[in-house]
Amino acid sequence: MEPCNVRIVLVEPSHPGNIGAAARALKNMELSELVLVNPRQFPHPEASARASGADDVLGAARVVPSLGAALEGCGYVAATTSRDREQYFRVSDVRAAAERLVSEARRAPAAVVFGAERSGLSNEDLEKAHTLVRIPASPLYASLNLAMAVQLVAYELYRARGAAAPASVPLAAPLASTGELERLYAHLAEVLEEIDFRDRTQSGTHLMARLRRLLQRAEPDQNEVNILRGILTAVQNRRRSAGGGRG
Repeated sequence: MEPCNVRIVLVEPSHPGNIGAAARALKNMELSELVLVNPRQFPHPEASARASGADDVLGAARVVPSLGAALEGCGYVAATTSRDREQYFRVSDVRAAAERLVSEARRAPAAVVFGAERSGLSNEDLEKAHTLVRIPASPLYASLNLAMAVQLVAYELYRARGAAAPASVPLAAPLASTGELERLYAHLAEVLEEIDFRDRTQSGTHLMARLRRLLQRAEPDQNEVNILRGILTAVQNRRRSAGGGRG
């Protein structure tokens, strides 16, 4: 089976047993990269006990201080959720999401993000994802245990790799990394402030969040991000040459 360059990211897991069980799930499905964002307790004997034969995956797990650090270098990002969201996030079935992740991982690292056991992922976390992943479950009780959710997603990734298209299929430019997108968003916010383009809604606080979601849904590649940043730079240069820049 082809290697799978998909990293599994757990954001602020509170139970060390779930970390160990997640490592075991990765080992079962021939995945190896586990990244932990501010785990409450790690390393921990319970994590080692629950890993049960996946000590290599657990031992190689990286601990990082932020989700941005966990996603560094990644292109396509999927985030899991069991809750309905009011914002206009794209939502994918877990099987379709796995097929997309496997495809994207051939050209750049991809990631699946899981939230904390009690609180899940914040809207700010979700804004870093291209799609949300929903695992079909009973509407009466749709919330899955963290390790169970990792196992189901890992299984779908394993299954998708078995049915994936050959690696020789020509690929377009890789998707922009999370770091490149963050720099684009910062540049866009800077230009909007310079031209005094503001959120005209009643609350006046959602403009950048909406623009981020729009661009995440568009899934720009590296070349497209460079084009957009070039346009933003041209706007800034034209304003400065016309005397409209900041003094």
